[in-house]
Amino acid sequence: MQRKKTAKSGKAEKNSEPLDGPSVTAVKNVTLADLPTPSQLTVKESTVQMMIIFLVLVALYVVAFCLRLFSVLRYESIIHEFDPHFNFRGTKTLVYDGVDAFYNWFDTLVWYPLGRWVGHTVYPGLMLTSGAIYHTLHFFNFPIDIRNVCVFLAPLFAGNTALVTYIITKDCWDSGAGLIAAAFVAVVPGYISRSVAGSYDNEAIAIFAIINTFMGFVKAVKSGSMMWSAYSALAYCYMVHAWGGYIYIINLLPVYVYGMVLVGRYSHRLYVAYSCFYILGTLFSLLVPFVGFAAVVSNTHMAAPIVFVLLQFHNLMAFMRGHLGDKFGDFFRKLVSFLVAGVLVVFVAGLALGVVDITKTGRFFYMLNPAANTIPIIASISEHQATPWSSFFFDLSFLVLLMPVGMYFCFREWTDGSIFLLTYGVTATYFGCVMTRLILVLAPVTCILAAIGVSRTLTLFMRDSSRGSSDGSERGLAGQAVSKFIAAAVTGMFAFLFMFYVVHCTWITSEAYSSPSIILQATGANGQRVIFDDYREGYFWLQTNTAPDAKIMSWWDYGYQMASMSNRTTIVDNNTWNNTHIATVGRCLASSEEDCYRIMRKLDVDYVLVVFGGFVGYSSDDINKFLWPIRIGGSVYPMIREKDYLDDNGQYRVDGGASKRLLNSMMYKMCYYRFGETQVSHQHPAGFDRVRNVQIGRPDFKLTKIQEAFTTEHWMVRIYKVRKEPNRG
Repeated sequence: MQRKKTAKSGKAEKNSEPLDGPSVTAVKNVTLADLPTPSQLTVKESTVQMMIIFLVLVALYVVAFCLRLFSVLRYESIIHEFDPHFNFRGTKTLVYDGVDAFYNWFDTLVWYPLGRWVGHTVYPGLMLTSGAIYHTLHFFNFPIDIRNVCVFLAPLFAGNTALVTYIITKDCWDSGAGLIAAAFVAVVPGYISRSVAGSYDNEAIAIFAIINTFMGFVKAVKSGSMMWSAYSALAYCYMVHAWGGYIYIINLLPVYVYGMVLVGRYSHRLYVAYSCFYILGTLFSLLVPFVGFAAVVSNTHMAAPIVFVLLQFHNLMAFMRGHLGDKFGDFFRKLVSFLVAGVLVVFVAGLALGVVDITKTGRFFYMLNPAANTIPIIASISEHQATPWSSFFFDLSFLVLLMPVGMYFCFREWTDGSIFLLTYGVTATYFGCVMTRLILVLAPVTCILAAIGVSRTLTLFMRDSSRGSSDGSERGLAGQAVSKFIAAAVTGMFAFLFMFYVVHCTWITSEAYSSPSIILQATGANGQRVIFDDYREGYFWLQTNTAPDAKIMSWWDYGYQMASMSNRTTIVDNNTWNNTHIATVGRCLASSEEDCYRIMRKLDVDYVLVVFGGFVGYSSDDINKFLWPIRIGGSVYPMIREKDYLDDNGQYRVDGGASKRLLNSMMYKMCYYRFGETQVSHQHPAGFDRVRNVQIGRPDFKLTKIQEAFTTEHWMVRIYKVRKEPNRG
């Protein structure tokens, strides 16, 4: 017999069980629904419960914020990586010159001689958010520098993400799982990797926007409220302003709605929620200059209008079936024929007029079919590679094992919320596998599903261990007898996993994700930290020792940093919008000194910058990346062939067995100039490369078209000045 609760006290009466133990049926009915809800509690108990939840969420917000401050405490308040430097530069323009100036900003310091219309080629959500916070703080007389606003924005939004994760998990499951999910997402390394202090990138606010959009839509589906649907559309609008990952939202929600119809869970609430979301969300997304009419004509957005039309058709059929009765069959056949013909006519007309684009964009197509990726500029980016198995355990810890448990419970209890979580989980897992970067999207739903699995398992085992029975046994998930020892062991195992999870996340955050790429750190022989600040040293030299209109050529990785920190004109940068221009730079670096000089003169280059790690053992240098400039250059210029830069066995080498084309290339000469005279340690001969662990193949050569201008302390940044052509007498 199940124990009953009294409405007055909210306490359970003693269970009248037979002497031979509880029945299997009674245990099978034990679910989280048996826990007292706020309506079953007294006013005092409900207030205490709400206060505890509030305090836990505040504590999680503080933890999420503070855990991401290692980089500031260990180094200083600086902007990290590469893309954040452009975002910071754009934010300063928006804050100091105004919103209109930002949207009309044509940047002449980048992509020389082409330039870039920044306001119409960027997602402005990050800049607008920082600008709003900056002006709000100054309105209340908090004179904070814009740099500090940008540095601490990501940790601030990490706390916001924990809060909305609690809300969406509570709506899809219960508040207990919501608190666990919020705790998981506050410290999960997969999310921390893009939200530490100083990581001023679009993803810093985008994950909050994604979960916030899903939270509003789930509430709209549960309630049928147009208000929540409009809220979800506004959150989606913010996401469109923030990150190109909004494509995932506008494709996931149609898949979810269509799946709900297929499994027979169509309702008027679903109709209202999706119809309002699609109409308002599409109108809002048209306001973003970078998106514009792509929101209605691009092939990456087509799932949303198709499902919208199908939903209207389904609702119309339900209405007509109720009013036409037996005549509905003939009407249905005629209507379907008319609609199919109309859709075909509109589609063919769109193709003829060029309004409908059926070509696939590079990154989107790569995510759908990773094996078909043949575009070098996309394949060259490390975060676009397929995710290795180790990364899942590194970024998600044991949550990858608990996620299937949560999915199992969602399958057992088929609700609108659980179906959404399953749809989100399956799709995010696929995209997280095909691209390392998208573990960021997978991390929140992994935390939510793992929290559901933990919450339901602990609820059943902890309830069993506290209830007891006459024969000293308990009942597990399948209604079978489980001893108190097993119940206690399961609870203890989860306690150990939680402690391990906290230690793992803290260590990963401290050691792997809190080191800015612009400042490098190593451990010396005596155990002391050694700081390599060569990047800023090189950029500062450019700022103080070159003309204000000097043009700097480098591989595109360093363009954003140079424009932001040196305030000098760059040839290419990390935007990678013009593959031909980047291929020209790749051809220049792969060519001989004479051919490279002719290209540099055409581009009006004054200085060339390369990154070299052979002196200190820095492996992410331009020599290790050199095959990508060769491949990208060869994709446009047929005379650049990768096989010419490999040895007879097809290996990439820089020692005596290297190909003559490689040893004569401009990249090789600029990296190894004067290095053959340098002895890096007493154990190795002069010209020994610590990264490749070989002695270079061409130690003695001269430069005739360029001259060395500056080399940083640890030889990591090398700058060369392009000689001017002699006057013709």
